[in-house]
Amino acid sequence: MSRLCSITPSPTIGEIPVNRATKLLLATTSVFVFAAGGGALAQEANDEIVVVGARAAERTVLNTPVPVDVLGPDALESAGAVGGELGAALQTLAPSFNFQRQSNSGPADIVRAAQLRGMSPDQTLVLVNGKRRHTTSVVNLESKVGRGATPVDFNSIPLSALRRVEVLRDGAGAQYGSDAIAGVINLMLDTSSEGGEISVTYGAHVTDFTYPVFDGPFSERGTRTDEITDGETLFLTAKAGFNLFDRGFLSLGGEYKDREATRRGGADGGAFFIFPTPVGSGAANEAFLNARQWNAGDPKVEDLNLWANAAYSLDGGAELYGFATFNDRDGQGSAFFRYPDSTQNVPALYPNGFRPITTGENQDLSVSGGVRGDLGGWFYDVSLTYGANDYTFGLKNSLNASFGAASQRNFKVAEFGFDQLSFNADASTPVDLGTAKGTFAVGFELRREEFESKPGDVQSYAAGPITTAPIGSQGAPGLAPTDAASSDRDVYGVYGELGLEVTPAFFVDVAARYEEYSDFGDALLGKIAARYEFDPTFAIRGSISNSFRAPSLSQIDFAFSTSQFGPGGSLQTIRTLRNSGPIARALGFDELKEETSENVTLGFVSRVGDDFTFSFDVFQIQVDDRITVSEGFFSPALTNFIATRFATPGVQGVNVFTNAVDTETRGFDAVASYKVDAGDGQLTITAAINRSENEIKRIDRIPAQLAALGISGDLVGPEERNTLTTAAPEQKVTLTGQWETDQLSVLARLVHYGETERVFSFFAPGVPSQTYSAAAQLDLEGEYRFTENFALALGGANVLDSYADRSSADIYTAGVFPYDVISPIGFNGAYWYARAKLSF
Repeated sequence: MSRLCSITPSPTIGEIPVNRATKLLLATTSVFVFAAGGGALAQEANDEIVVVGARAAERTVLNTPVPVDVLGPDALESAGAVGGELGAALQTLAPSFNFQRQSNSGPADIVRAAQLRGMSPDQTLVLVNGKRRHTTSVVNLESKVGRGATPVDFNSIPLSALRRVEVLRDGAGAQYGSDAIAGVINLMLDTSSEGGEISVTYGAHVTDFTYPVFDGPFSERGTRTDEITDGETLFLTAKAGFNLFDRGFLSLGGEYKDREATRRGGADGGAFFIFPTPVGSGAANEAFLNARQWNAGDPKVEDLNLWANAAYSLDGGAELYGFATFNDRDGQGSAFFRYPDSTQNVPALYPNGFRPITTGENQDLSVSGGVRGDLGGWFYDVSLTYGANDYTFGLKNSLNASFGAASQRNFKVAEFGFDQLSFNADASTPVDLGTAKGTFAVGFELRREEFESKPGDVQSYAAGPITTAPIGSQGAPGLAPTDAASSDRDVYGVYGELGLEVTPAFFVDVAARYEEYSDFGDALLGKIAARYEFDPTFAIRGSISNSFRAPSLSQIDFAFSTSQFGPGGSLQTIRTLRNSGPIARALGFDELKEETSENVTLGFVSRVGDDFTFSFDVFQIQVDDRITVSEGFFSPALTNFIATRFATPGVQGVNVFTNAVDTETRGFDAVASYKVDAGDGQLTITAAINRSENEIKRIDRIPAQLAALGISGDLVGPEERNTLTTAAPEQKVTLTGQWETDQLSVLARLVHYGETERVFSFFAPGVPSQTYSAAAQLDLEGEYRFTENFALALGGANVLDSYADRSSADIYTAGVFPYDVISPIGFNGAYWYARAKLSF
């Protein structure tokens, strides 16, 4: 019996059992919803054929059966000027895409997670040239956005390598498999066969940074403003295309990024009093009043990206193709400051206290190759794709206080690895049923996934001879050998899809997919989408489907310890228990199972002449058994239970991955584009809005075994509920105007982010929360082409130097974190840049 998705919620109709085949038939015939073509963001021609959405031949942006945004290379270049980040560019351009910055978040500082429609980062499927992209090996435990997710690392994909990006805003599990709950993002690499380009971009943040200052501990007397220039960034790109003997192309290139850190930590207004005795009053700690020894901001990052894309025609009509990307990234982030008078410090090593520096060495590789062509009236595509990520987590300027003066100061904390090997065989053929014509597609996928975590240095996790001091490296306790993991699984999938133009005005697309997991069971998925065109100016569209997401191997087998705020605001070691391990079972936590979803979309598109297009879509996504990290649980009895029964001392709190909640996401997307001749050039105006509201429908209570240890409440508490529902903005509006002539291009873009909320639970009476007001940023860029081959651009992001609301006294940790990462506008202020580009 299937353990994964069932197409219908009831196992019977009356008293008649419903098998899997019957469920699929019911799902694809019980609901009939019309659909119209997707609304582009006008960065790409509306009549260009898109890959995602439907496998039917020659579906364009305006007549796909589901909404698809298409972003072109010029728009990506200007939007990604801040740091050369693909994720940041997509946040600026795609209304449903969110890529908030992180700080003091360990690996999440270096590998940031992205969201579609405010949902979890791992609920969006990412493709490169139509092939499934592997995820990172890192589980984000210290981040606010996407906490607990193992995301795709968008910034490991070269921004300059892309000729376009397709964003499918619809559930697509039946077409593409696991993870496609919120949608699909397809990244298409350059296919140039001649010419090339070299560009140099340099920029920096230039901002007035205002923060509170204090008369004494917790006694704010006013504010201070510093003029800051930091975050200096050098971004180099080079690419070239080559003709392969008039039979194909080879396009390749590289990027180098060197971005300095930003520093947005505020004045210390008595944070030393937040931590329990012996941290607190005393001359050594009080000397830091109004000092800025804590740090919030972007990490220092050095990036190398390489890429290649090629195709070569063989005799007989077949074509060989292949592509690859490689990323090597070194980054340095910040942990929390440790005061000199503290059990976390050894004065002999750090007489003035210390702030650990988190380090990350990230290597990412993806290689894909295959053959495609026509055989007996079938177009076939057979491919093999390998993806791998390795992340080494380390610390500098730290110590293990339990070893005293004998402690080392630099540590390897852990190493994580993930590998994915996919074999795909796809085929499609035209279908002619007389009055109805279309395309029938079938395919098979075999995927192998492997996850591994390796322990850190011995002193990063071991207990030294000083029993009154905390155990493990400060900033991030190391991964112990007992928590190291190695796991794998095989995934088999088969699908069928029929896209049929029933009449010139009516198109329908039906898909079904069956997947089987070696460690879970099987899944049966279905989808129907349709489009009806009343006349050339107006059409309606819609879809209904179900999708699923299997828990990642890392969510099943991951175990780690982090330094987080615990009871009373203290900084404590919280251990994420391995869900499949004996401690989790002994505490009553269930095995992880898959998430399942039901997706519905309904909308319309309108086109007036060649100059104006408008689309509007409403959607609802219901997710059952959503995978998330539980709340942190603390009690003396819990600590004693783990120490005595499992011989694991020093665990002050625990959390674990669970299926504890059901959620519902509802909202709409609207996109409009207008082009008009203006003077000697053309003016293009686009407007886009996304609204996504996330609501929790069910929360499980804690298991009886945990309650017996003096703990009460739900598995998911206030802070994690906030992460799932209101931490991302519910609304984003983007308004862009671009005027172009043969030599000059002027762009202005206004991005308005809706409210966000921070719930910062210290597990003490009362749960502080703050709602941050909506915020907007204005981006400007002007580019002048001096010759056909040389152009110079000047621009700025957030040129009005806007900040989100300053955090309240309940949230800002005695002033040291005056601005929260929760607002997508960030905490860095204005960024100015210049770009020179030479083409040949």
